[in-house]
Amino acid sequence: MSPWRTSLRSRLVVGTLCCVIATVAIAGWALGRLFREHVAAQFHAELRTHLDQLTANIALDADGRPLLTLPLTDPRLSRPYSGCYWQVDGFGQGEGLKGQLRSRSLWDHVLSVPQDKPADGEIHQHRIAGPDGQMLGMVERTIHIDDAADGKSRSFRLIAAADETQMTEPVERFHGVLWLSLGVLVAGLALAVLMQVVVGLAPLGKLRRGLERIGKGEAQRIEGDYPAEIAPLVDEFNSVLEQNAAVVERARTQAGNLAHALKTPLSILANSTSGLDDPLARTVREQVAGARRQIDYHLARAQAAANRLPGTRTALAPVIDGLMRAMHRLHAEQALDLAVQPMADNPCFHGEVQDLQEMLGNLLENACKWARHRVEVNAGVAGGELWITIDDDGKGLPAAQRSAVLQRGVRADEQVPGSGLGLAIVSDLAQLYGGSVSLEDSPLGGLRARLTLPAAP
Repeated sequence: MSPWRTSLRSRLVVGTLCCVIATVAIAGWALGRLFREHVAAQFHAELRTHLDQLTANIALDADGRPLLTLPLTDPRLSRPYSGCYWQVDGFGQGEGLKGQLRSRSLWDHVLSVPQDKPADGEIHQHRIAGPDGQMLGMVERTIHIDDAADGKSRSFRLIAAADETQMTEPVERFHGVLWLSLGVLVAGLALAVLMQVVVGLAPLGKLRRGLERIGKGEAQRIEGDYPAEIAPLVDEFNSVLEQNAAVVERARTQAGNLAHALKTPLSILANSTSGLDDPLARTVREQVAGARRQIDYHLARAQAAANRLPGTRTALAPVIDGLMRAMHRLHAEQALDLAVQPMADNPCFHGEVQDLQEMLGNLLENACKWARHRVEVNAGVAGGELWITIDDDGKGLPAAQRSAVLQRGVRADEQVPGSGLGLAIVSDLAQLYGGSVSLEDSPLGGLRARLTLPAAP
């Protein structure tokens, strides 16, 4: 693929320059044509002026021959071969009267014109050869003059002509100046386009360098001021980076806490079998060693995942279905009725599947623990947020205790087994994603847990 098609800078420069050159070329052609038509109109208008003066001043002498009562005003008509001429031919009087009267500028040359006869008042235009072989533009008309001597009417052809270089040379000079000026204009516009592209795309280069620094581990966010068109993108990217850092830190903290919590009892078990060589002691030591290996393995995985971006889309229905099957098995002796209400439009969570499983798993485990006969799950999307409700028909929870049980280590009933961490974990995870969890009265008579999270498009 050619470079101009893969580079935004090249596309902008080439596209804009093509439009500029095409526009300037069309404008130059139009201006040149208008000027040429204007000069041609002026040229023929001047010839018609000479023809009108000639018509007004022509008369017959006593012998019936044409004469000029007053000389024409243009001094070029008196200068030989000046390029400006007039001539009078007789009609129907023989070839010898061709050029019977002519301007001094023709000297001894007689203009040869097409053998046509314009009607009265009609003007014809032609191109003819001049005295030095140059092309002349000419206009002609026919007039009739009554001869006072014999009372007859005589016809004459009146001709005014001029060298066409008087028309073409100004046009050529204008074209030269015009295209030179337009060339300078195109060069200036090209420079302006290049400056505009360089300045306009500079923030994108700065953004690319910021991303490269993040990729190399030299920075944790994109710094600097950006134009209003790019600033929202930079802010959103920085927000994603901050969210990723928070999620990774939480995962590493949880993995470390779990490892430390398990290592102490494992060490006690290992120490209690030291010095013993019976089968039970050997079995305990083997299992402790295997558990330690698993702990080290998962800690290494958590550390390796520290730089991975979190997932951005998790379908809700498969996660709930998997958790409901697990709850059926875990609470089979309670014979609970676990129901999931139909969900429209396949709602999705804007986050990691593991985090969604952990939040819903804790809420479902809590609901199944306290339910008498039924647990019901419902979900939907409203205003860009995913909401999930989990209802049970247990004894419920007083409103005064609902905020407390969302804190780490607080249990609603000390006589029921548990660590008091489940709801606190759900609250922490929801807050990391910009969501929340709340406890309300359930229509089933027990407790409703409402989880609100960002929804994926």
